[in-house]
Amino acid sequence: MSKKLILEIPDSVEVDLQELRMMLAAQLYDRGQLAMGKAAAFAGLDKRAFMERLGKYGVSVFNYPATDLEQDLRNA
Repeated sequence: MSKKLILEIPDSVEVDLQELRMMLAAQLYDRGQLAMGKAAAFAGLDKRAFMERLGKYGVSVFNYPATDLEQDLRNA
């Protein structure tokens, strides 16, 4: 299931649809609401291209909670 979003963006904001999709996908990925593959698809990119662009939005490719990392290290 998906949702439809309609936005009115002022003419003074110079951003295209692709850029908006990438911005939103990066934020949803950063918040853990979309997995890498789903976020990349949402942005209209393959995983590699999406990963390469995340830094521009201040989002780490390694979206991995510290608590999960600690648990993985204990289980190693």
